[in-house]
Amino acid sequence: MDLKFEMIVLPVSDTDRAKAFYEKAGFRLDVDYTADEAFRAVHLTPPGSECSIIFGEGMTSIAPGSFQGLYLIVSDIEEAHADLTARGIEVSEIFHDAGLFFHGHGGGEVTHRNPGQERLSGPHPERSSYGSFLTFSDPDGNGWVLQEVSQRLPGR
Repeated sequence: MDLKFEMIVLPVSDTDRAKAFYEKAGFRLDVDYTADEAFRAVHLTPPGSECSIIFGEGMTSIAPGSFQGLYLIVSDIEEAHADLTARGIEVSEIFHDAGLFFHGHGGGEVTHRNPGQERLSGPHPERSSYGSFLTFSDPDGNGWVLQEVSQRLPGR
């Protein structure tokens, strides 16, 4: 049986502001549906993704900005940094972890790291797949991580 992750309900405080942000970041608007004053659903998909986000009025009781560590995979982290910056999206510097894998959350700073989990400036020196990152947050503080994957692990 295949199980495909389809969508995440993202908690935001201002639907129009979030919609404008994600469109500016390059997400495709799939649906903007209003049933009445109590329900509106805005559905967007990141470029190249099969999984989408949805938010709006009457969608969730989760506190806006509480989602961290939402991963987007890119084939070229430097190209992604340049593209988002050109779109006016505030992104972190490109970084890698001393121990190769990033063990943290999206946009915000991680307060505790174990040895080998220190953030180091710049892409991974060998440009190892899964080794380079950048982060950004939406206007509510939901945190995203872009991870460079040039070659998938077996079975992925």
